[in-house]
Amino acid sequence: MTKLLTIACIGAWSLQVSAAPLPEPTDEFLYRLKESLVKVNTTTKSGGHGFGTAVAIDKEHAVTNCHVLGNSNGISISKWGTEYPVDSFQADWKHDLCILKVAYADLKPVELGDSSQLNYEQSLISISMPTDSPAPYVAISAIKALYPMDDELVIRSQAAFSIGASGSPVFDYEGRLVGISTFKSPGKNAYYYNVPVNWIKKMLNSPEIALNTPHESPFWDAPEDKRPFFMQIVLPFQNNRWQDVQHIAERWVANEPSSAEAWYYQGEASKALGDASTAIGHFQKALSLHPNHPSTLQSMAQLLDQQGKASEADSIRLTLKEINPDLLEDLDIKID
Repeated sequence: MTKLLTIACIGAWSLQVSAAPLPEPTDEFLYRLKESLVKVNTTTKSGGHGFGTAVAIDKEHAVTNCHVLGNSNGISISKWGTEYPVDSFQADWKHDLCILKVAYADLKPVELGDSSQLNYEQSLISISMPTDSPAPYVAISAIKALYPMDDELVIRSQAAFSIGASGSPVFDYEGRLVGISTFKSPGKNAYYYNVPVNWIKKMLNSPEIALNTPHESPFWDAPEDKRPFFMQIVLPFQNNRWQDVQHIAERWVANEPSSAEAWYYQGEASKALGDASTAIGHFQKALSLHPNHPSTLQSMAQLLDQQGKASEADSIRLTLKEINPDLLEDLDIKID
């Protein structure tokens, strides 16, 4: 886990930032990670074809999203141009994770990390195989949010992914698998989500099942009011529907009072609705739960700057710069 350093205090909170980042991954390092990816090919019941990505977790097993296999009556994988039939699979339909068993493919497995130890703004490596890509595509990104769910953390990162990339692996800078690219929010300013590797670990000993076994829908495809709060709030937030944001955030806080994300959104709603004092209280609560929550720090700095509290705002600016210089640039743009 990244070491944390306390560098400043504002009011009652200590602000923490990550220690020096790891060096950028080399081409040789990335090539080794690419060797663990395979393409998933499906034949649909209507005679069409579907595609996805999978990553090897041992010599005979690879993980992908279950929705890649939806409505299919045949599955195979392609490894560097050679196709292998899928013998059987294990499924966690709720969390949209399926493990494919492929004999004789001699897959190159990756190391499984620990998604519970991830941090905001931590650098990630996403490698995908979109439908139209002749080779794996690499994206370097950062963690923008972590959402507690079913005793693990759903990861939102900057890295976008497209059709055919479902099931793509997400690695930390040490090459350990920490998540699987799975779903996104609607619209051109979409948020991209990765389900945690720890859910994969929990299903390793689950029984093998038949492809057409009846199953539930993934959590992200539930009716709107049944989806996690972090999904419900995206479109209202992006479209400045502040009353809706406030109502969703209030329900989120009531259900998950220890969620810094919930308190952050409640603060954003109060700020947008003109109640700066209440907004600061919500932001303080978010920072008491997560002292280096980047979005909250940015919003607190904005409010402090507006109130003429330059020294306190400058302390937060220093913290943001230490976490990720891009955060300070974003703040300067918002203030200007």
